Amino acid sequence: MLYLDKMSPDYIFESGWEVCNKVGGIYTVLSTKAKTLQSIFKDKIIFIGPDIHPEKENLDFIEDKTLFRLWKKEMEQQNLKVRVGRWNIPGKPIVILVDFKPVYSQKDCIYFYMWENYKINSMLGTGDYDESCMFAYSVGLVIESLYHHLQLQNKKVIAHLNEWMMGMAALYLHNKVPSISTVFTTHATSIGRSIAGNNKPLYNQMPNYNGNQMARELQVEGKHYLEKATAHNVDCFTTVSEITGKEAAQLLEKNPDIITPNGFEDDFVPKGKKYTTKQKIARDKLIQVTEQLTGETIPSDAFLIGTGGRYEYRNKGLDLFVESVNKVRLSNPERFIVAFILVPAWIAGPRKDLQERLQKKEEAHSPLPEPYYTHDLMEKEYDRILSYLYYLDFLNRKDESVKMVFIPSYLHGDDGIFNMSYYDLLIGLDLTVFPSYYEPWGYTPLESIAFHIPTITTNLAGFGLWAASEESGGKLIDSGVEVIERTDTNYFDVAEKIKETIIDYSTKYPSEKIDEIREAALNLSEKATWTHFITYYLETYNIALRNTKLRIKK
Repeated sequence: MLYLDKMSPDYIFESGWEVCNKVGGIYTVLSTKAKTLQSIFKDKIIFIGPDIHPEKENLDFIEDKTLFRLWKKEMEQQNLKVRVGRWNIPGKPIVILVDFKPVYSQKDCIYFYMWENYKINSMLGTGDYDESCMFAYSVGLVIESLYHHLQLQNKKVIAHLNEWMMGMAALYLHNKVPSISTVFTTHATSIGRSIAGNNKPLYNQMPNYNGNQMARELQVEGKHYLEKATAHNVDCFTTVSEITGKEAAQLLEKNPDIITPNGFEDDFVPKGKKYTTKQKIARDKLIQVTEQLTGETIPSDAFLIGTGGRYEYRNKGLDLFVESVNKVRLSNPERFIVAFILVPAWIAGPRKDLQERLQKKEEAHSPLPEPYYTHDLMEKEYDRILSYLYYLDFLNRKDESVKMVFIPSYLHGDDGIFNMSYYDLLIGLDLTVFPSYYEPWGYTPLESIAFHIPTITTNLAGFGLWAASEESGGKLIDSGVEVIERTDTNYFDVAEKIKETIIDYSTKYPSEKIDEIREAALNLSEKATWTHFITYYLETYNIALRNTKLRIKK
């Protein structure tokens, strides 16, 4: 429901495990959104993150010992250590880092409190459950304390908590400080991700799944019941896409109050001459590494494609990417093609033999052993990408015009082979492919088109659905984003479609048409910036504040 008379918060506290802690896509959501929120609310938006390694330097964090100086002393008396400063991102919002380890001493009492009030059985929590809950509970204490210290009792205050990990913060505030309006965003339900990650059919069987039953079967009951209780007890429950909204309705038995799609800040994408310079540097580096690996001369006009993201083999469609490129290889295309998988894995470090060749800068005349990965992998015999390449006999043999290069390192500029960031390599690609099976939103294809690089994704990604719904978006690569229909059962049909698009795009389009498609990709990305999408969050705050008002009146 949209209200003409909007309520706006005086203060916003927002927290998530990835505040000042770069792990995955939620970091991108929070860190890019922060600039726009800071411009609107100017230091009335305060982020709270985990102080995971307080003894080490955190490049994301700029400490300011003058901020909330008296309040920090109050927290010390409560045996909770906090550091206050600025998040080192555009907008530089205030951020509080919490060392939550002292709260572990209260774990049993906290879990009993959650059982007594919300029937959450934390004995069933597994994996990162304890760590997440201790941090979340600490966040609840921090928000409660700041609320009283800043004397916000007569102000409109929002506490925005992200993902199941922050559930206990939302529930603590719901119970202890009911005048604070709580917002909970699930970026992916814990049980939905588990169903998909365990190779079960998520979409065809969705109407038949019971979330509680599946949580028992997949042993994620603690996370599921915590997430479900949070969704049902906050003032505004949101998901990041329609597809996740349907998932929440079925598995959490709660419809979202509003969909809040993930926006993007494109101010770090180079422009003009800087763009073309960086593009050439990236292409040259990608080709150089491939040549040293394979011992072959790669044509300067080789068609470079890639995929990236977290190493979720099925969910991110990494299996389908390899399958599709293998189909391209077997079709013996006219143009030389190199495919890159930019996905961090468990590595021991850069390949020494490859490093030596790159340092010598000599032309390589013979391939390295296993010339299809750039960094040594720990227990590589169990790596699913390498195993599939072996199975397909896709081993970069000399007579083949399609090569595959697996880059299993985090790309922060110090990996020992490329020594460039992910974005500084992304810009050198001609086409990207993100054929996700489970993708609540999908930043990687959005980042791709922001760099003018057309992309292929699926209707099972929230971003893919959004792109297909846009007037200038569509289902063909001509629009900058090709959205392929994917189901539980059409794996090989999708691989064939991706193969056809790769071959057609690499050989059949004249350069003028390629320029038009790249421009269309850029134009579509600009519609997904926070300038446009922040309105969904402003409406979220409005809904939460109004529901709080109604709740308190009862």
